[in-house]
Amino acid sequence: MKFFNVAGPCRPDRHYMLPPEPRLPEARELIEEGLYFVLHAPRQTGKTTTLSSLARELTSEGRYLAIHFSCENARVAGDDYAAAEEMVLDAILDACGTLEVPPDCLPPSPWPDAVPGVRVQVALRAWARRSPRPLVLFFDEIDGLTGAGLVSVLSQLRNGYTTNSAVFPHSVALCGMRDVRDYKMASGGDPTGARSTSPFNIKAASLLLSDFTFGEVADLYGQHTKETGQEFEDQAVQRAFEASQGQPWLVNALARHITRHMRVPLSEPITDAHMDEAVERLILERATHLDSLVDRLEEPRVHRVIEPILAGTSLPLDERYNDDLSFARDLGLVSRGRPVQIANPIYQEVIVRVLSQGVETTIDADPRAFLLPDGRLDIPRLLTEFVAFWKANGEILDKRETYHEFACQLVFMAFLQRVVNGGGFIDREYAVGRDRVDIAVRKPHLDEQGRRAVQLSAFELKVRTDKSGDQVDKGLAQLDGYLDSLGLDTGTLIVFDRRGSAAPIVDRTSIGRSTSPSGRVITLIHA
Repeated sequence: MKFFNVAGPCRPDRHYMLPPEPRLPEARELIEEGLYFVLHAPRQTGKTTTLSSLARELTSEGRYLAIHFSCENARVAGDDYAAAEEMVLDAILDACGTLEVPPDCLPPSPWPDAVPGVRVQVALRAWARRSPRPLVLFFDEIDGLTGAGLVSVLSQLRNGYTTNSAVFPHSVALCGMRDVRDYKMASGGDPTGARSTSPFNIKAASLLLSDFTFGEVADLYGQHTKETGQEFEDQAVQRAFEASQGQPWLVNALARHITRHMRVPLSEPITDAHMDEAVERLILERATHLDSLVDRLEEPRVHRVIEPILAGTSLPLDERYNDDLSFARDLGLVSRGRPVQIANPIYQEVIVRVLSQGVETTIDADPRAFLLPDGRLDIPRLLTEFVAFWKANGEILDKRETYHEFACQLVFMAFLQRVVNGGGFIDREYAVGRDRVDIAVRKPHLDEQGRRAVQLSAFELKVRTDKSGDQVDKGLAQLDGYLDSLGLDTGTLIVFDRRGSAAPIVDRTSIGRSTSPSGRVITLIHA
């Protein structure tokens, strides 16, 4: 039986998968025209699966010899360009050895002798001369090369292409996480533009492998239904797409959790409740793919992008920020559209939980104490306990947080996470320039008739600074709009005062009531 794959390239005989080539329709045309191009996308989006499939198909058609290989091993070479060249050529030979390459198309063995610095160019030229088919080479994991090693390989490809392309690989694709503009920095150059020349300025196009559409998610899950008879209900597919925004690894991981770990019987349909549980399990598990992303949060380039998104503040207006934003997008952490926001709700939740876990460990609260007899959350008690916690710990926690602009909101989120503690779901809405963070808590419980129901509670977090002015009236109006969208008649507004002249936290923190512009009674916390 096939399964949903979350480790390594997909294989059509073993895994549920979408046809790879339609995900990259422009590639074949570029190859036909004999052009060199770049394919970039975040990790775990299907780059290797797509390129290896395309290489097999091109070769099987008999017109080209297409070889897909990885430069990953050359990562250790760094500035040792001689070692980098040798490792790249070894990777090509290894790839040819695992494929059914016609004997007359095989590369020279051994490669011709050449001095370091031109070894790749000489080798590929000799191979192109002897091969009766035009060569198409896919340099996967090109990011594995750095420094002088990267400069050497890319410069040789450029030189071979520009000096005599007739006896050189017909088409080349560089595949990695970054677009070619960022290779300047990886090779030690200036990523911002004019002061250094790109070592690969011959590329005809930069192709981006996009995330799955909703229709593609439905098609992928439909393969499981066709093979097993188990249906993904429409609401479950919708929930998976909303939580993942079509990120391929997440789409597969959610389905794998349900079919392999939760082991929903094949006789039962997969529902949105199952998908909600899978989302929470995936967030708590924080698999290798997610950990590799959150490890980036302390990098200055990533920090500069993520913090204003979380805090809802305005973007820096400088060229360096634009480069940082491109970097965060290439990592897959940030969406490519407007407004600038975290790429998907799962990443969003993982990021907040990682940043808040240090605070959460300081919270000595028993989640059971906040439950009413019918299973609902005791919201008044939650807020009263938070106010007490903030008075006792706010000064220390606010000063120690690395993401300082988001520190106050992070403390409340940590407290909320501790109280909800897996018995409910927290939905957070934030993006650059929103000037607020909206939070909805969904707590399943049983109603008076014993039926499944969901308690929905809304919170809005705002920050007052020396420049912003009072935020209460604005916050009440914004909260009205949020409550309208949720269909609620009350909520909570928390305004954190971060003015330099603000009174100490213990003196300024209070809880009371206010009335919104539409007449709703709102719980108002000054903190």
